[in-house]
Amino acid sequence: MLQEFINQNYLIIESNVVTNLCIWNGDTTVWTPPAGSIALIQETTPAMVWEINADKNEYVLTERLGAGAIGFIWDGITCVTNEPQPEPPKPQLVTTGVQTA
Repeated sequence: MLQEFINQNYLIIESNVVTNLCIWNGDTTVWTPPAGSIALIQETTPAMVWEINADKNEYVLTERLGAGAIGFIWDGITCVTNEPQPEPPKPQLVTTGVQTA
């Protein structure tokens, strides 16, 4: 039975850091990732990324499939963003009514 290879985005991880992202079909007879690296399908690899919380007052790390990117740190289970926590959004002023000059 022939194995069917499908092109997908792969995260290339070296020394626990995502160093590259490539489109590959997983066929090691055509190409192999660099020696000592691992290649994970981006779409199915969990990643921790910054997202605004429900109260919209703080960014929190949230797990998302397929969000891994170059520079993320691989902990053996999940890719974790290397970006610092973003500043919370500034509160919006609320006005009621209009004044004329």
